[in-house]
Amino acid sequence: MVDAAPDESGAVFGGLAEVTEALNSGGGGLPGLQRSVEVAVAVTGASGAAFIEYAADMGRVVAAAGELDWALGRPIDLIHPAVRGLLRFGTRVREFPSSLIGTAGGQLLANRGMQRVMASEVTANGTGAGVLLVGYRDPDGAADERQRAALGFLSSFIGLQYGLGRGLPVYSDGPAVTPADGPFALLDPEHRVRTWNPPAALLTSRPAETVLGEPWPFPLPAGDATIAHKLPSGVWIEIRTARIPGSEDLAVSFRARPEQPSDGRDLFIALTGHELRTPVTVIRGYTDTLVDHWESLPEASRREAITIVGQRARELSRLVDRLLNAVGDDGQAIESTTLLPFDLVESLAGAVEELSGDQRRHLRVELPDALPKTRGDRASLATILAELVTNAGKYSPNWVEIELTAGADPQTVWFRVSDRGIGIRPEHVERAFDRFWQLETGDQRSSGGVGLGLYLVRRIVERQHGWVSLRPRRGGGTVAEVRLPRADADGPGEA
Repeated sequence: MVDAAPDESGAVFGGLAEVTEALNSGGGGLPGLQRSVEVAVAVTGASGAAFIEYAADMGRVVAAAGELDWALGRPIDLIHPAVRGLLRFGTRVREFPSSLIGTAGGQLLANRGMQRVMASEVTANGTGAGVLLVGYRDPDGAADERQRAALGFLSSFIGLQYGLGRGLPVYSDGPAVTPADGPFALLDPEHRVRTWNPPAALLTSRPAETVLGEPWPFPLPAGDATIAHKLPSGVWIEIRTARIPGSEDLAVSFRARPEQPSDGRDLFIALTGHELRTPVTVIRGYTDTLVDHWESLPEASRREAITIVGQRARELSRLVDRLLNAVGDDGQAIESTTLLPFDLVESLAGAVEELSGDQRRHLRVELPDALPKTRGDRASLATILAELVTNAGKYSPNWVEIELTAGADPQTVWFRVSDRGIGIRPEHVERAFDRFWQLETGDQRSSGGVGLGLYLVRRIVERQHGWVSLRPRRGGGTVAEVRLPRADADGPGEA
């Protein structure tokens, strides 16, 4: 490892000892991963570090430290050819300018001052688990051999954690792919094939000797678009391209189109049937009472009944909206040109007014007087806030106070819903965003819900090129954080 001051060395080895002791006692999981990322900052002299875990069709930052802690929860486009090329070629530990990443995420790193990146792919039992990445602010510096060796060691250490399988992977469906070893090709300026790796040959049933030097055999998308193409075998593939920086060559990545996951039809019907029945039953009961006994009921009782009918009707409307959103659009990002600047503070204040009376009474609002404008879908903010506050209240016995705060940094505007409830276990911070996922199941369930709230929040936020994360709160409870791109920030905010 790199030379370090005694205090720093103690912190490094102390951190590794913590993780090792946890692994030896059957623990580990996300806390061990987070501690390993924190150690990476110290041993490499970096400004920040992050670990990106592979999932079935993308990656996501599941642990972050230092000046990269803002990236927690951010989706990462690991199938982008530029990213895949950086991972695929060269030594195990790669160092390069962040601008070479060639995606909006790379531009975001550069805009935040992370000019130089060092990365190492983490493997476990021969399978790619993710990427350990550290960032530096000095564009002209270079990691020495000890720093590179330290990152390589930590990469292996994290791989060991995945190999033991104690609370990792964070995703229920990952690590499922190895992006660096997926189907990949390199084309010359005339679109003749220069490189054709074995996974490409396997997927397309075209051996390298029949393809190399020949024109690219499939359609090519324009720019950063993704196109689908059906092979003679009947398999559909998705194709993406990226220009290699400083070269006329074109990188191409492609993959079999992922199978659509089961929509859980039986579970959907069972859960939503129960949730819809409750407000409908209440509305029907009160309206029947009002119709049959209007003249005999005191005015105060009539007003109370009408108020309850209105509350339940709004609850029913919101539930229907959630269900329609859950099975509606395809979740693709909205074009940036359709996302307009708006005032987050003003919009949050308006969204608070749309919450129920109980929610408003237990919500402590601490918003700044002003923030830079964000870019997004202003109308969706009320839905996002309602879902986060509802979720916080659901797991806060006796409605422990919930806080709403907001702020900004050079690239994003954010707000947080924090509670002092029962908290969330680290292994659940990503699963909580799965559709139909419930913290409590069966007879253990003490609250309602169909497991769609956080799923819809992430879906809505990521369509606006933002991201959302959950994390345990120090002292107990949970913090939900939403980040949206600043309207005046340089470069796009999409993943």
